[in-house]
Amino acid sequence: MKAPRESRTAGPDEAPGNPFIEDDDSSENRSDTRLALLARDGDAAALESLVQKHHDWIYNLSLRFMLNPVDAGDLAQEALIKIVTRIGGFEGRSAFRTWAYRIVANTFLDARRGRLENAITNFTDYGRELDQVPLQNLSVAGASEPERHVLIEEAKLGCMLGMLLCLDREQRLTYLIGEIMEAPSQVGGEILGITAAAFRKRLERARRDLSAFMNDKCGLINTNNPCRCEKKTAGFIKAGWVDPANIKFTGSHLQKLRRQSGAKAAGFDRLYQNDYAPLFREHPFYRRPDLVERIQATLAAPETERVFRLGPEENR
Repeated sequence: MKAPRESRTAGPDEAPGNPFIEDDDSSENRSDTRLALLARDGDAAALESLVQKHHDWIYNLSLRFMLNPVDAGDLAQEALIKIVTRIGGFEGRSAFRTWAYRIVANTFLDARRGRLENAITNFTDYGRELDQVPLQNLSVAGASEPERHVLIEEAKLGCMLGMLLCLDREQRLTYLIGEIMEAPSQVGGEILGITAAAFRKRLERARRDLSAFMNDKCGLINTNNPCRCEKKTAGFIKAGWVDPANIKFTGSHLQKLRRQSGAKAAGFDRLYQNDYAPLFREHPFYRRPDLVERIQATLAAPETERVFRLGPEENR
């Protein structure tokens, strides 16, 4: 029998274990459920431990769901606050992961449309926009080769995240959970409140739509396509899609998302036609914005204290 792993907050160069691939009976999930029951009964430290552990994953889901980092931070905060303020209703009949990420999923699906969701609405229009960006060499005055590489990587990441916005919200969230985060269909179905079979069917539709678009447009997948990240970057900068003074997706990250997944993703040199999912798993795993003060303010609010019974009388 394996020794239980100690639940802890990730260090500066690592991310907490992937909550989507753990078995319900794993030591991580049992630890989370135990902490959630303690939090329900008024243990603020247990609740903060859960928030710290899952905040990065919720933010990474949110960023890929909304694309805009500001909207993503707001949405992740909203989901976390709902988890915090509803923890009093957690009964432990299901794993904390299922309970918490169902709240996250419903928050995402019910959220007001983000600013980029209104700009990128379907594959046809997005493909037309990409076609209108000219292919040209990138020349940035005074930029070193590493800085040039960062701009090209920023263009690639932003373009691929834009592809996700072409999926409708249900497909997008299913793809994020099932393909990028690699949750088994049973776990994905529990989180989204559907059967495992329905989850697989929805995931297959998202895979098919995304694969068809990338095979038709993306030079990373189909070398017959003229589109190349390094040839589009200058046009993306001119169009305002990439801002050299405000790098959003490349500069601040931990490690490749695939290192947090359950399977080994293929490297770029081993990609086959339509084998596009590893490209998304190669994206960075991002540290969330520092929302600790706002979360702590929520914990200290009178209405939260009533939920947790954390007033002075109860804490003595």
